[in-house]
Amino acid sequence: MKIICIGRNYAEHAKEMKAELPGEPVFFMKPDTAILKEGQDFYYPEFTKDLHYECELVYRIEKTGKHIAEKFAAKYYSQLSLGIDFTARDLQQKCKEKGLPWEIAKSFEHSAPISSKWITVSEFEGKPLEFRLMKNGQTVQHGKTSDMIFSIDQIISYISRFMTLKTGDLIYTGTPSGVGPVAIGDKLEGYIGDQKMFEFQVK
Repeated sequence: MKIICIGRNYAEHAKEMKAELPGEPVFFMKPDTAILKEGQDFYYPEFTKDLHYECELVYRIEKTGKHIAEKFAAKYYSQLSLGIDFTARDLQQKCKEKGLPWEIAKSFEHSAPISSKWITVSEFEGKPLEFRLMKNGQTVQHGKTSDMIFSIDQIISYISRFMTLKTGDLIYTGTPSGVGPVAIGDKLEGYIGDQKMFEFQVK
């Protein structure tokens, strides 16, 4: 199982990160050990002093495919969920300054919490899907699929040019603006529409 994460997929987030808008999907990978299932505790890593949340819609690939045309991409998924792409921002910045890859800041153990709940995509057909992240009872991120620079179909088509997508692969589709730091004791809650998808504390 692969975890494929899309970067800079919301214009406002790209602006807050002082990054150019991409002409093609930007993606990076996390190992399967990055998954943190709902109900498990998340512990603040000892190697960072600036850990940031990035709430994202997550799609699960349901059959193997390569060189998937965009018009056929919807045949490869039917459900979505909600997750967080945790980022050690201080480590990422150091890597960027040296022109080095920054997997160390993104791919560490339990850096990809995900809800155990899955929602059928067809329930939202024809309507923008909204999601949000709350920290300590306050909404810090709010996103809509209509604000994505690249749709999930475009993402699947693009990624499948470079690698085979397999059943069970997860695609984190990028985060809206509002990313920020977490601290020990913070409570994070994620929603798709009015449905709570996950809740956990940073320990």
